[in-house]
Amino acid sequence: MSILKILYYPNRKLKQKANLVSNIDHNINKIINDMFETMYLAKGIGLAATQVNINKCIIVIDISKKHNQQLILINPKIIKRIGKIIMEEGCLSIPNISAPVIRSEKIILQSLDCYGRLFELQAESLLSVCIQHEIDHLNGLLFIDRLSLSKQNYIKNIIDHNL
Repeated sequence: MSILKILYYPNRKLKQKANLVSNIDHNINKIINDMFETMYLAKGIGLAATQVNINKCIIVIDISKKHNQQLILINPKIIKRIGKIIMEEGCLSIPNISAPVIRSEKIILQSLDCYGRLFELQAESLLSVCIQHEIDHLNGLLFIDRLSLSKQNYIKNIIDHNL
């Protein structure tokens, strides 16, 4: 396994829309393993392939404290959204910044697993928020894009000051 380089905001590659995975092979499974290793080292709970400069619709998630509940999402698609929740979000691509974001409290999604099998998942609370956050990455969105313009500008000023 390898540690991948995480892209940091304002890297323009974070704004690219990821391509669908057409063939799940050894290379895709290596990417998934490397993404988990990178995410755990960075102390994250979710990572999208676009964050490590891989332009493919792949997400890895593990919200457990013991790192024993790995979730792999390939070409995920939310098919239903239920309710609203506000949760404080951070991002491995925007270190040391967090803000409350409005998301759907529950979601139902379809995805492929690492064997290419289609499955459906219902998620709520933290898992729901994490999945939505990572799917945003696949669509070229960052959590700060969901904030008011004044909050976006405030955060961008903080980041620009620290560059």
